[in-house]
Amino acid sequence: MAKKDKSSNKDRPSSGTSMTLGIDLGGTKILAGVVDEHGHILGTAKRKTRPERGVDAVIERIASTALDAVADAGLTMDLIDAVGIGAPGVADYNTGVIEFAPNLANWVNVPLGPRLQSLLETPTFVENDVNAGTFGSVTAGVAKGYRSVVGIAPGTGIGGGLVLDGVLWRGARNAAAEFGHMVVLIDGPVCGCGRRGCIEALASRTAIERDIVGELRGGRRSLAADYVDSEGRVTSGALAELLKEKDALVTEVVSRAARHLGIFTASLVNAIDPECVVFGGGLIEACGSFMMPIIRQATYHYLIRPVEPENLPILEAILGDNSVLVGAAMLANASLKAG
Repeated sequence: MAKKDKSSNKDRPSSGTSMTLGIDLGGTKILAGVVDEHGHILGTAKRKTRPERGVDAVIERIASTALDAVADAGLTMDLIDAVGIGAPGVADYNTGVIEFAPNLANWVNVPLGPRLQSLLETPTFVENDVNAGTFGSVTAGVAKGYRSVVGIAPGTGIGGGLVLDGVLWRGARNAAAEFGHMVVLIDGPVCGCGRRGCIEALASRTAIERDIVGELRGGRRSLAADYVDSEGRVTSGALAELLKEKDALVTEVVSRAARHLGIFTASLVNAIDPECVVFGGGLIEACGSFMMPIIRQATYHYLIRPVEPENLPILEAILGDNSVLVGAAMLANASLKAG
């Protein structure tokens, strides 16, 4: 995409620090932030996404949230070098088109990048959200200094990201690292994608909810009965509380999901041989203190070639809710530098 002329930026801080706007576009929220070239967040803003109102309304909300974040940082858009967006689904980084995003009311071939670039008059780059989050971990987070990293993000689903030799790997069709839809149990539970036995159907928060509700309906006693909403949902925060209470059912179901994730991670490591693995996402952010030891133990046990933990760290992301925002900004900054 064409770059705007920055020659008139007389008010740019004397330090010459490059500043980029990062945006995390999710099915429920839009989170925007101004990020410097070191990954530090200078200002943020948040709005609800409300995808049911249509594509035009969402894009307008993204632009408004972006401008609010810039204002929160005490800046103006003419001091922002680029905009990076992490969005759910399949995104074409070269064109800025969201090819398919089921979590955004089934967006198909939406030219998000070009439209937002026109509104903000700033070079705009669009990336898959977990790809962006993984890149954020490598450039400004817990995996900084590693060049080959696998990112896994269990939440409502299970997203993935892959950095190889310092480069984000997108694949031939912009769909690399869709780890959640790798089949690990033939004829297993039905996944949201319609197939059976995906790791997402075994170890996501959605899978955990399904198993807990199923046990409750079968007559199993559990404190979880007080946390399940009318749609059969259990938040990650509620799961964390129930784990602290040592609820037997929740402990059993979450332990099983964590073990599935560990065995699955071992398979990824056996195939890719990365320097480290980073776990992020809402489920890990809430329940990581319980799940990560189980994940690590299962991963190391199932590796085809024994590896000492210090030679294959399995890390928990430290950027939290800001990981996609920071990663999208760092990607946009890198793209500008690459020309």
